[in-house]
Amino acid sequence: MELTNIAVVREVCARHGFSLSKGFGQNFIVNPGVCPKMVQAAGIDGSFGVLEVGPGIGVLTKELCLRAAKVVSVEVDERLAPILGETMAAFSNFRLVMGDVLKTDLAALIAREFAGLRVAVCANLPYYITSPIVMKLLEERLPLAHITVMVQKEAAQRLCAQPGTRAAGAVSYAVHYYAQPQVLFTVQPGSFYPPPKVTSAVIQLRLHTQPPVAPHSEADMFRTVRAAFSQRRKTAANAVSAGLGLDKARVAAAMESAGLAPTARPEQLTLADYAALSDALFARG
Repeated sequence: MELTNIAVVREVCARHGFSLSKGFGQNFIVNPGVCPKMVQAAGIDGSFGVLEVGPGIGVLTKELCLRAAKVVSVEVDERLAPILGETMAAFSNFRLVMGDVLKTDLAALIAREFAGLRVAVCANLPYYITSPIVMKLLEERLPLAHITVMVQKEAAQRLCAQPGTRAAGAVSYAVHYYAQPQVLFTVQPGSFYPPPKVTSAVIQLRLHTQPPVAPHSEADMFRTVRAAFSQRRKTAANAVSAGLGLDKARVAAAMESAGLAPTARPEQLTLADYAALSDALFARG
């Protein structure tokens, strides 16, 4: 079944009484070159078990099953189950798990499904919940070799932006703490059915074995980062003071202790700077 043929996609959807849902952010890939390129970039081979989020009708899933030892796809839209039952019927190494990925115990799923295999994530993520999914995959410290996902281009740039640059936001710092991100290639709207109004991009996150900085408290460091970027037009000191409800003098003293300029903007500080600032702000003892 040629799942990148729009006529085939329409026929399959019509036969199952399926209509695309804007609420689930459904846009199916119909450019036949995109998914093979994505799977090749992910380096998927027979040593891998692959976790996919949002398989749709199985365009990427099929390419993954052709190369991986096993593919487990998590899908929230129950209407897609019978369609995937048909489109993926030829693959004995495919398993569909129905549910919301944000509520799924992924550590248990990986342990149960991928014993003895290297594990990677490869997916065309729903754009409306890209950051929550990416952060769940990173924060839960799952045994993943890497994460290769398609997201909206603007989200890709934000997720991969280097801390300490103007393009960076709070999520950029979190991503760089857990992984080394890279934008691999862009995908034009015409590669999808129906075509979205935005350009897409495939990114890869290669997980660190150890984070690049070691704050006394990860939670305190990320609270500090989020507070700084909640009011990024202010200086980092004023934004952190307002965001965390801390006295300005205390924050100023912490900035000085960490060797940071009092006039520094939130995006001018590096990950190491935020680690030092949070350590100074919440010194134990």
